[in-house]
Amino acid sequence: MNQRSNEDWLDSLRAPVSDEALTDLRNILIRGLRAALSGRVQTDLDALVEDFVQEALLKVLKSLETFRGESRFTTWAQKVTIHVAFTELRRRRWKDVSLQTIIETSEGDEYTPAILTDPSASPELEATQNEVFEIVERLINEELTEKQRTAMLAVLQGGMPMEEVAQRLGTNRNALYKLMHDARQTLQRRLEETSGITAKELLALFEKK
Repeated sequence: MNQRSNEDWLDSLRAPVSDEALTDLRNILIRGLRAALSGRVQTDLDALVEDFVQEALLKVLKSLETFRGESRFTTWAQKVTIHVAFTELRRRRWKDVSLQTIIETSEGDEYTPAILTDPSASPELEATQNEVFEIVERLINEELTEKQRTAMLAVLQGGMPMEEVAQRLGTNRNALYKLMHDARQTLQRRLEETSGITAKELLALFEKK
């Protein structure tokens, strides 16, 4: 395989693209991604690597002008490839999971936000936390819109990627971020109005050991 400088790679991959350079880059990315995903993927690793590298190559070719030369070109291309692979793996992980599954248990009960539970808390602290939890739970149910509530629980409790939640809700990442920001602002304001507890005091309460 030819040893190329950053400029050599850029020149070879700009139109008209050099087939030799593209093949060399593909082989480099396949080796790197196979090593990165080894032990993380239980299914057909080689098939997944082929798919992800193909998608990554297209992205690399479209993004050549964004390469700033702060690292080796192949290192940059490998980072692009790993980002593509991990994004797709997260998407596939949640492909068959409904939002309703995220916000309800199998018994139909709503999940308790993880931040509001602490099995190691003392009885006194636990009593205080439970009191605050009841207030927060009521505010989530009464003060947030259905869309805000679904988004908050899916991302913060369920751990679903924002891109996936945005797609399920028929919106985009920026709009979802604004939706969740507004929801947090509403909860913080109403919590302070209802209980006199600020957001800072709430976090401190649940960070105590």
